[in-house]
Amino acid sequence: MGNYYPRNSQGLLSGSEKLQLRGGKRLSGEVTVQGAKNAVLPIIAATAAARGTSVLHGCPHLSDVDAACRILRSLGCSTKREGGSVIVNADTMANTAIPPELMSEMRSSIFFLGAVLARAGECRMTMPGGCVLGPRPIDLHIDALRKMGVTVTDERGALVCKAENGIRGAKIMLPFPSVGATENIILTAVLADGDTEILNAAREPEIQDLSDYLIKRGAKIYGAGTGTINITGVSELLDEVEYKIIPDRIAAITYLCAAAITRGSLILRSADINGLGSFLPLLEKMGCSVYTYNDSVFLNAEKPLTSCGKVITAVYPGFPTDAQAPLMALACTLAGTTMFVENIFQSRFAHVTELVRLGAKIDVEGKAAVVQGVAELHGGQVCCTDLRGGAALVVAGLAAEGVTTVSDIYHIDRGYENIEGVLSAIGATIRRI
Repeated sequence: MGNYYPRNSQGLLSGSEKLQLRGGKRLSGEVTVQGAKNAVLPIIAATAAARGTSVLHGCPHLSDVDAACRILRSLGCSTKREGGSVIVNADTMANTAIPPELMSEMRSSIFFLGAVLARAGECRMTMPGGCVLGPRPIDLHIDALRKMGVTVTDERGALVCKAENGIRGAKIMLPFPSVGATENIILTAVLADGDTEILNAAREPEIQDLSDYLIKRGAKIYGAGTGTINITGVSELLDEVEYKIIPDRIAAITYLCAAAITRGSLILRSADINGLGSFLPLLEKMGCSVYTYNDSVFLNAEKPLTSCGKVITAVYPGFPTDAQAPLMALACTLAGTTMFVENIFQSRFAHVTELVRLGAKIDVEGKAAVVQGVAELHGGQVCCTDLRGGAALVVAGLAAEGVTTVSDIYHIDRGYENIEGVLSAIGATIRRI
């Protein structure tokens, strides 16, 4: 199902493939934004919450999507891909334990905890994997589940969760508006007994998307996209549903950065304009011409560009941490100094060392990175450190003189559908080797 991603003898993603770019070509053309990685993964997990068939449209061909479907199949569900759609039948779900090797592939495997608990009243899993971005504990998830009547024990590294007396609604105040915890609470609460209130909930568009999918299946969720979400548990969800995933705002930002770093122009189609609200003003501050119309963004970066000043990552609707690395690559070529302050993850500057290999001037001190724009970047051999850091290296390579080779691109394949094909179509010289 889906694309082929190289794997080692343990079945985990392999680093054998690379992207090779020859920079210096101005990008121009149109890109249709893929479905959102951070929306499709919790929705795929949500299909396991009840019997029936879900037809999910706008599912990008990503290794993380394939991994989520493998988890569904390990639970006994059936999955099938037809073009840009994934069809899940959860009637035959028979297992509640997720194999450790599948849990280790991606952070989003944690969403199956809430979905399986809601369906079966129990779940067994190990800690999730994914990019190494610093501590991302699941304490908030576990604390919330315990308030909802779930017992959680650690058995030799495995989390064993059981709701022997049923899942009950609860009032849950999150100390931090965690996206993952908010989504897991929603998944658990939709079939709980009684009402659940989430205070200080995360507000990301992907949470709204998960809620809209569940509402279409008969869930009663109110306030998604705000700081307070209320869920009234229902006895069952609808058996049949078709749903379309929202556009990927981080992929959109990445391709806008790619066009801007080559001083090119781009038309984005099927974009989530509201989701880009904290980013587009930064492009305008740099000197880009930016226009929006319905679900399209028009960018022209032919004028001389200058630094946008300070960029501070924050929870939505602030500037997204996932967009920090691609924007930093662009900032390396802007006149002046740009400061990035990373407030979400402790280890989100791993890509800096690789950008410096391409001639960037970046100093890191604690949670701040200061970028001094340079006249030109040069090609070189660089290695992906994580998903968004890998995208930043591709963006930088598009502007670098000579050839840039990016290795360990399995990170990139987790979140970008056919990135080399998309960039080639708008003028980049890039190939997978």
